[in-house]
Amino acid sequence: MDFLQKDRYDINDLLLIMQKLRAPDGCPWDREQTHESLRNGLIEETYEAVEAIDTANRDLLEEELGDVLLQVVFHAQLEQEAGSFSFADVVDGIAKKMVYRHPHVFGQAHVNNSQDVLENWDALKKKSKGQETQSEVLKSVSPSLPALMRAAKLQKKAFKAGAGAETALRAIEQTECALAALRGRLLQEEDCGDAYGDFLFAAAGLSRFVEEEPEEALAKACGRFLAAFCKMERLAEQEGVPLLPDQREALARLWEAVAVQL
Repeated sequence: MDFLQKDRYDINDLLLIMQKLRAPDGCPWDREQTHESLRNGLIEETYEAVEAIDTANRDLLEEELGDVLLQVVFHAQLEQEAGSFSFADVVDGIAKKMVYRHPHVFGQAHVNNSQDVLENWDALKKKSKGQETQSEVLKSVSPSLPALMRAAKLQKKAFKAGAGAETALRAIEQTECALAALRGRLLQEEDCGDAYGDFLFAAAGLSRFVEEEPEEALAKACGRFLAAFCKMERLAEQEGVPLLPDQREALARLWEAVAVQL
């Protein structure tokens, strides 16, 4: 397969590159790959693109979006070889979906605001997938999502169907109830895996009221924790306190000193 190197490439060139990599005389590594072997790479590249967004790094975002696109092209090439579908079919499918779910742009439907758009989107999605019950809608939430994200999405969809706390106070009470159950299990030294999961599920449900996704809120909390830990370690070094388990009381004092600064 002939390939002409260029100063600038387009999507057709990328498709050709992937075909050449997968050809009998192509790259041994690329020829060995499967959907399963590429799965983690797709996740990693997506998170690296998210990191670029979070850090407002446009140069990095350009690069990482390219890596995500490569994953799409790679998976589509595998299916083209299997005779199932091609990259062109993927493009055709998403284009048709966007036209179908935006009748206020490509059709005669009228909307007053973004909320109308979202309600139409959900209704059209339910219709196109043949979902007749709300249980089917909830089951369609991918189990491969990060658990906190899935928990929040399940509860948001359930709330639209009339289930779930109507007020922030009630949601907090449910979370406190789940925490009390977890506390009881811990104090009784009983198996508390389910109780811990119920508490996390209830906490994720608060996202409807704090207007922030639990994954994003937890990511920010991780960032604050890391910043505080780094400050504590620098302070401990200044005071000659080693970071060891037997220094926990002294380190707790230092932690309190830096935590209030964040």
